Parts: sequence; C-alpha cells; structure tokens
Amino acid sequence: QVHLVESGGGLVQAGGSLRLSCAASIRTFRTYAMGWFRQAPGKERESVAAISSTGGNTYYTYSVKDRFTISRDNAKNTVYLEMNKLKPEDTAVYYCAADQNYIAVRSTPDYWGQGTQVTVSS
Repeated sequence: QVHLVESGGGLVQAGGSLRLSCAASIRTFRTYAMGWFRQAPGKERESVAAISSTGGNTYYTYSVKDRFTISRDNAKNTVYLEMNKLKPEDTAVYYCAADQNYIAVRSTPDYWGQGTQVTVSS
C-alpha cells in the first residue's frame, strides 16, 4: 500500500515562497520517480516537476523553470518542491505523484497524494 501525504501549502503574497513536502510510505522509495502536479479551478491537472529515482534527472514545465526546484531525500522518503517568485497564476491544488517509471510519473503516475492548496494573492 502506497500513501503520499503532502504538506506545506498555504496563502502567500505574489513574489513570496513556499516549500511543499510529500512524505511517501513506500518501502522501496528509492526505486520510484516522483512528481508534482497542480490543478487550478476550471483547468486540467498539469505536470509541474518530476525527479528520477536517483535524483539525477529533473523535469520542469516551462512556466515554473528557474522559479521552482524539485528535490528528494531518499533517507526520509520525502520529495520537496521549493517554489520561489510565486505568481497568482501558480494558485492551484498541488498533488504529489509516484511511479517507478520516470516518464510515466509526468503523465499517468500510479499513485497520487490528496493534494495541498497553494494560493498566491496579488
């Protein structure tokens, strides 16, 4: 059984920062690629960032490049999303995702968290 629990969301002013965490109850966490998605009201869920099982490869959607950083701590079974220079258009529910395939984790991951709300005020 895999459980992903996100934390760290909240309300922040434009230009501010937030750090999301995702704690994973996966015995073989180090074999899983991890990702972050977001879904804004009225929009489809989109892949924001992903990291390979070893952390050696990362992916970012264009709109967050140079502002967001994904990282992982395999000793703590946790993946992070550091979000800087936040914009109102970053407002969404952010979801953690896991899959043993680095490509799949960006599109159709096997496991999802319950989501955490991020709201950026202008």
